[in-house]
Amino acid sequence: MDDLYVRKAQSAFKEQAEAENPGDDQAEEERIRETGQALLDSGKQRHKIHLLSVIGEIEGHENLSGSTKTTKYEHILPELAKLEDDDQADGMLILINTVGGDVSCGLALAEMIASLSRPTVSLVIGDSHSIGVPLAVASDYSFIVPTGTMMIHPVRMTGMVIGAVQTYDYFEMIQDRILSFVSEHAKIAYDQLKNLMLNTEMLTKDLGTVLVGQEAVKEGLIDEVGGIREALKKLNELIEKKKKL
Repeated sequence: MDDLYVRKAQSAFKEQAEAENPGDDQAEEERIRETGQALLDSGKQRHKIHLLSVIGEIEGHENLSGSTKTTKYEHILPELAKLEDDDQADGMLILINTVGGDVSCGLALAEMIASLSRPTVSLVIGDSHSIGVPLAVASDYSFIVPTGTMMIHPVRMTGMVIGAVQTYDYFEMIQDRILSFVSEHAKIAYDQLKNLMLNTEMLTKDLGTVLVGQEAVKEGLIDEVGGIREALKKLNELIEKKKKL
C-alpha cells in the first residue's frame, strides 16, 4: 500500500513538473532544428558533451538562398564562446558533412575550435570539402567514416576579379593561411598538402585531390577511420584524461 502511494506521489510530481516547464523539450528540439546543436549528457560517465553539426554550406558574410542547407557562422561563434565559458562543459563532438563555403568565416570557426580548452573530437560523416578540411582537423582528435570524402583544392575566384598581380598575391596569401593551419593541426607536411591542392591529374576541370576514408588517414589529414561509437568513446577518454590531470 505504501509503495502504491509513493508511486502515485512520484507520478503526480512528474506531471506537475512537466506542466510547469512545458517548453523545455520544445526549446531543445527547436535548437537542434535551427542550429544543429544539442547537449549529450546521458552516457555512463555523465559527461556534459556539446554536439555541434557543420552541415551543408558554411554561410558567412553573405546570406545564401533559402533553399540552401547552411551552417550559419554567426550562430556557431557565440556557442563556442559559451562552451569555453561554461565550467560544467566537459567536451565537444563535431559532426561534419559540408561542401565548404565562406573561406574566411570557415577558417575563423576552425581557429575558435582549435583554441578551446575543452577536449574536442571531429567526425566526418559525409563530405569535408574545401574549407571543411581545416574544420575537420581543428579538433584534438579526428575521425572519418569509411565512405567519407575530403576535397583539397585551391581557393576559387568568383565574381569580378581585377587582373592584377596584387589580386593573385592576395589569393596566394589566403591559400597559405589554409595550408599553414591544416599542416599545423594534422600529421601532414605543408609541401605535401600543397601538392594535393595543386594536383592536376584527378579533377578533370579543376585542380585538387579527393581523399576517401582510409586515404585521408594515410595522407595524415585525419587520425582514424571510425563512426559515432568510436568518436564518442575517444572523446570520453580525452575528458577522463583531462579530469585526472
